[in-house]
Amino acid sequence: MRRPAIRAFGATVNAAVAAACLPAIAHADPVLVFPGMEIHQGGHLCTLGYVDPGLRVAFTAGHCRGDGPVTDKDNKVIGNLATFRDNTPNGAFVKTDQQIADYESIVLANDVAVNNILPGGHVLQSDPGLVVTPGQPVCHFGVITGESCGTVESVNNGWFTMGHGAVSQLGDSGGPVYVTGSEGPSRIVGIFNSVWGGFPAAVSWQSTTQQVREDVGVGGPSI
Repeated sequence: MRRPAIRAFGATVNAAVAAACLPAIAHADPVLVFPGMEIHQGGHLCTLGYVDPGLRVAFTAGHCRGDGPVTDKDNKVIGNLATFRDNTPNGAFVKTDQQIADYESIVLANDVAVNNILPGGHVLQSDPGLVVTPGQPVCHFGVITGESCGTVESVNNGWFTMGHGAVSQLGDSGGPVYVTGSEGPSRIVGIFNSVWGGFPAAVSWQSTTQQVREDVGVGGPSI
C-alpha cells in the first residue's frame, strides 16, 4: 500500500534553494551531514542513507519518520521530512513477490554542511541504473553495527536480502547498502530496511529513485 507524500518535494527544494540565496549568517562549527550518520526523528534512532550535496536533500528509511525535525546525535536540527513511502509489513516473514517501499526524503537545513562521504572515507555516489544480483558482494553501514560486508542472498520485488557477513541491529535502519571497489567511489544500491527470514534486507535504490520521481514529479537524487 502506498502512503501519500507529506508535502510537495519539488516545492520544498525550491524553497530551500531560494533561502540559500539570502545573505548567510555565520555559524561556528556547522553540523556536518553525511551518509552513515546517526539521526533522530521523534522517538526513532536511525542511520542516514544517501546525501545529495547538490540538491541538499538526504534519504533514509520511511519507517524512520517521526514528529518534528530530523536531528543529529547531539539533538541539533539537520532538516525536515519532505516525502515518504512506507509499506513495511508487520511480522518476521514477507513473501518474496511482495513489493516493499520504504524511503524518506529530508530537505536539509540551510546552516548545515553537507558531503557524500561515508565514515570509512569513500565517496558514495548514486547510479539508479545499477542493480544487484545474487552472490554479488555488498556492504552496509549502520550506526550500531558499523560497516559489515557480505553478499546478496536474493533479489525480490523492489528489495533484496544479504547474508554471509552482513549484519544489522535496531538503529541501522535507513543506512546505505553499497558496492565498492579498491579504488574509486562506492555506489549505493539500497537503503537498509529490516531483517526478513533471518537475512538483513534493503529496499532497492533503483526502485526508490523511481518512487521519488513519481512522488515529486521532478528530478530526484542524481536521477
